[in-house]
Amino acid sequence: MIENNILLAFGLTLFAGLSTGIGSLIGLLSRKFNPKFLAVSLGFSAGVMIYVSLVEIFVKARESLSLTLGNKTGYIVTVIAFFAGVFLIAIIDKLIPSYENPHELNVANKIKDSSESEKMKLMRMGLFSALAIAIHNFPEGLATFMGGLANPTLGLSISVAIAIHNIPEGLAVSAPIFYATQSRKKAFIWSFLSGLAEPVGAVIGYFILRSVFNDRTFGLIFAAVAGIMVYISLDELLPTAEEYGEHHLAIYGLIGGMIVMAVSLLLFA
Repeated sequence: MIENNILLAFGLTLFAGLSTGIGSLIGLLSRKFNPKFLAVSLGFSAGVMIYVSLVEIFVKARESLSLTLGNKTGYIVTVIAFFAGVFLIAIIDKLIPSYENPHELNVANKIKDSSESEKMKLMRMGLFSALAIAIHNFPEGLATFMGGLANPTLGLSISVAIAIHNIPEGLAVSAPIFYATQSRKKAFIWSFLSGLAEPVGAVIGYFILRSVFNDRTFGLIFAAVAGIMVYISLDELLPTAEEYGEHHLAIYGLIGGMIVMAVSLLLFA
């Protein structure tokens, strides 16, 4: 019976994690370079990441830390961990060579020339998104697995909710990588790998981290990941969305991403 529960819990976690591939496929439906589609997609992805970071991940981190540190101290530590995540990804961003040109070509020239600097910029952004999502999915996978192990019904609810969250996250990874490489295969693989962190997190968590993974470490990781995702959204996704399309397209995408994430949270609250 226990073995059956383990297999079921892992299957639910695998389903939730690999749903990033669905988002990737949605992002790859466009056969030609469409700057407006890219702008809306990146704005949408930024909206998803900002909303889920501030409304769900940050709140869960605070709740976890408050259980062990108390309400006030837990809140303070959550805020510190959040900005620690911001500074961490900012340092990584600074250390990795930047291909951004302050005197950008206009949109028409970007599309026509497909310059290497533009391709590298998009590729870099997609890889950053994959990194943040993979880190996010690691503890999330453990949470899904443990929920399924304790109660299959609870595990199913969690996995479906997370799967809905992961679909637009897959889009956040695949869209910029596809436009950087023009390779659907590479875009799908990177999106797939970012979701693969979820079942990997479940396996490692169950066999290695059971003795040390607690509310405190869970809260610290989630708060830092929230900071990472907000930074990437504001520094990479949203500015690039505006560069490739009209300002309002990026904002409409941003609001649309927030609405989709809000509805998914309400449906499975």
